[in-house]
Amino acid sequence: MTGVQNGIKRLFYSLLQPFFAIFLGLLTGAIAISIVGEPVLASYKEMWNGAFGNFYFLTSTLARATPIMLVGLGVALAFRAGVFNLGAEGQMVLGAVSAALAGVYIPGTGIGKTLLVLLVGILAGGLWSLLAGWLEAKFKVQLLISTLLLNYVAVLFASYLVSDPFQDKTGSGALAQTHMLDQSIWLPKLFQGMSVHWGFLIAVGAAIIMFIIFRTTSAGYEVKMLGLNPFFASYGGVNKIKVMLTSMFISGALSGLAGTVEVLGSQYRFVDGALTVPGYAWTGLMATLLANSHPIGTAITSIFLAAIETGAMGMERNTQVPLEVSSIIQSVLILFISAKLTLKWWKRKSKVGGSHGTL
Repeated sequence: MTGVQNGIKRLFYSLLQPFFAIFLGLLTGAIAISIVGEPVLASYKEMWNGAFGNFYFLTSTLARATPIMLVGLGVALAFRAGVFNLGAEGQMVLGAVSAALAGVYIPGTGIGKTLLVLLVGILAGGLWSLLAGWLEAKFKVQLLISTLLLNYVAVLFASYLVSDPFQDKTGSGALAQTHMLDQSIWLPKLFQGMSVHWGFLIAVGAAIIMFIIFRTTSAGYEVKMLGLNPFFASYGGVNKIKVMLTSMFISGALSGLAGTVEVLGSQYRFVDGALTVPGYAWTGLMATLLANSHPIGTAITSIFLAAIETGAMGMERNTQVPLEVSSIIQSVLILFISAKLTLKWWKRKSKVGGSHGTL
């Protein structure tokens, strides 16, 4: 009974922090709404309606949550292994443009080609992430720096590809985009006439699989131990380099998959800026940090953050509250997360300093 009670207590404390962060974010948003001169409860009701008010808005929220969830799961895996993969945006964009070009130029139709295009996007994101891991293992280039800077390389390279050599020049707009994919390889919609597609089920499936792997397999245990205590993990026989490289590849692969399902399920081509402007990658990072890198928690917080964004659009339509209120709420969440990470770092540093003092 004591073990069950301890488990419930740990679950309660793990849920308490994100709920407190959400409360602070909504409280700050309420202050901003009051400054605008709109009633707080009525405005939040419009936000709720804009996210979940009817089946159409619900499916729009789930569609927006899909890439956020996949990116968040990839970042969660990396963080669980103790590696800082901040390159999700570049991995997502490179996976998306690779998948789009494969869909346009590789011959074939139907489900076989859809699976091939998905594989291309997964490999592109995974290999791009693995490059940063290799730089860390071979030349001691810190992942925090390399992944962040490789974002710019990937995004600008993708922009070049669709602005010149592979640009669709058949339309009058001359937008920086690829040709339209054949309809036979599109991901089907979950509901006719709605925006949510099979990519959402893929994301939910990935969250469940990750949860099972972390809870029941030796590989998940090795990842967890490496993230908690790399010295103890090495002492216990865990190959740090192998686990780090594997985690980086899978982390990037999930981000590449996020971009790929957006291309196959929503945009049906790669459009320059369509993945970077909405900030899917950074919202996914926020969802991961808010959920303490828990796979199921990341899925839930991804839907919550997507609901804030889609709900803010509905609130702007029906009130005088601007769309930027959602940015204010998310900014408070970022501040809370940053404060929590700083406090954790300070405590760890104090412990190390104290142990040195005793020697």
